[in-house]
Amino acid sequence: MGYLANLGELDLSDNWLSEIPRELGNLANLTTLDISYNRLSEIPRELGYLANLGELDLSDNRLSEIPRELGYLANLGELDLSDNRLSGPIPSELGNLANLTRLNLSDNRLSGQIPPELGNLTNLEELYLYDNRLSGRIPPELGNLTNLEELYLYDNRLSGRIPPELGNLTNLESLRLWRNQLGGRIPSELGNLANLTSLDLSHNRLSGRIPRELGNLANLERLDLGGNRLSGQIPFEQADLANLYFLQLYDNPLSGCIPVGLRDVHRNDVDELDLPYC
Repeated sequence: MGYLANLGELDLSDNWLSEIPRELGNLANLTTLDISYNRLSEIPRELGYLANLGELDLSDNRLSEIPRELGYLANLGELDLSDNRLSGPIPSELGNLANLTRLNLSDNRLSGQIPPELGNLTNLEELYLYDNRLSGRIPPELGNLTNLEELYLYDNRLSGRIPPELGNLTNLESLRLWRNQLGGRIPSELGNLANLTSLDLSHNRLSGRIPRELGNLANLERLDLGGNRLSGQIPFEQADLANLYFLQLYDNPLSGCIPVGLRDVHRNDVDELDLPYC
């Protein structure tokens, strides 16, 4: 197979492969490689030689480590390593993949901090790191990813504050940070995310008031702030979100009264807050 010098696309997905030949690294013209849904336990480091590779899908295997050599794939646009058994840290070398638009490392056992070098991936549109064991702070450098449309970091062990720099992600449509250990206040800068349709910060340790600036999110359809330590009055601006159809505020020590307009949100839990309407 390593002698197929002109091969452009190779699809070996959905088989019973437990290993792939290292000679694949000789396929200098390969642009698409799909080996998903197999039983691979190792990524040959020789794949880092595929200088023209634009798409690499190794999802749904039994891989245990991300080789740093993948950081050499300068033309890579999409990298999917989801649903494996990857452990250890995310290699900082992935921050060299300047043309990457989609990075999916979800559903693994990755640990350590999110490398700040991922903030170099300024063409990135989708970043999926959910359902891992990542810890530490969310790097403020992620605020450089101004083309990002989806950022999913939920189901990890992330701590510290939500960086206000995420308010720079003006193309963001979905931000999901639920089920972490994030604390402090919700940054008012999130009110700058004019294209946001889904915001889920539930099941963290967020405190303070709900920022009035969230009322600027005119396209917001889904807002879940449940399971935190938020206090104070629900801002009246929340009732101005005309597209909102899902609202969860449960398990927060909120006080004052509920803006009556929130009663019209199709799926809401405001009646369970035991507060009067106003």
